Amino acid sequence: MTTLLRPGRISPTRKVPAHIARPEYVGKAEPKRGDSDVQTAETIEKMRIAGRIAGQALEEVGRHVAPGVTTDELDRIGHEFLCDHGAYPSTLGYRGYPKSLCTSINEVICHGIPDDTVLRDGDIVNVDITAYIGGVHGDTDATFLVGEVDEESRLLVERTRTAMMRAIKAVAPGRQLNVVGRVIEAYAKRFGYGVVRDFTGHGIGAAFHSGLIVPHYDDPSLSVTMVPGMTFTIEPMLTLGTIEYEIWPDQWTAVTKDRKRTAQFEHTILVTESGHEILTLP
Repeated sequence: MTTLLRPGRISPTRKVPAHIARPEYVGKAEPKRGDSDVQTAETIEKMRIAGRIAGQALEEVGRHVAPGVTTDELDRIGHEFLCDHGAYPSTLGYRGYPKSLCTSINEVICHGIPDDTVLRDGDIVNVDITAYIGGVHGDTDATFLVGEVDEESRLLVERTRTAMMRAIKAVAPGRQLNVVGRVIEAYAKRFGYGVVRDFTGHGIGAAFHSGLIVPHYDDPSLSVTMVPGMTFTIEPMLTLGTIEYEIWPDQWTAVTKDRKRTAQFEHTILVTESGHEILTLP
């Protein structure tokens, strides 16, 4: 396996053109809380736009994932794509986060900060990007292979995506929300993967995180029933080893305690009258 990751140098904050609307939390220590998890038809229409732009931005960044590229360069590409499409990068300034997307390499579970770290042949890297436009957010991520990746890592990435898609298929009105975690955990267990518990999916809309929590493990105590108009993310993080983690001094980067690899995929989902819709397809 590759050598352990170390924090790199973070470049200055990227500028967002003045005409692009900012989310309410930019410049504040905390976002406001208490938004509804069920959206109006008008909000859903706006979320389709935000989700599509986020999906396209993720696709564009993914095209540039290659050995020799820095994660800061991926941040630049994602930042410029969002701004060029009139969207604000939701992570920029969220609780003080300094960059326009997250890049989580190998043992990083989530929230890795783009810096001058160079991607190497055999790495895997998750890119998590969110677009804010029209007063709403669209949140998505995917794990990409860097050059030639070993079979164990390739399968982890492939199966993490499958776990997400299986959970999405289970979304329907009248069903318990905990079906999402039950489906993911049952699938992950077949391969002996760990299912991260402390980082979850979340309600999303006008708020980046509405307060609704979507566990990726089977949580029978979760009593929420899915209803039409509800919007949330499904974003499982699966590990090759332990789900225990440590946070770097930057207060964001979460790495597996055993430094084994981990992968993640994410879509923003709408519960419809008859099932579900993925809002973050490009």
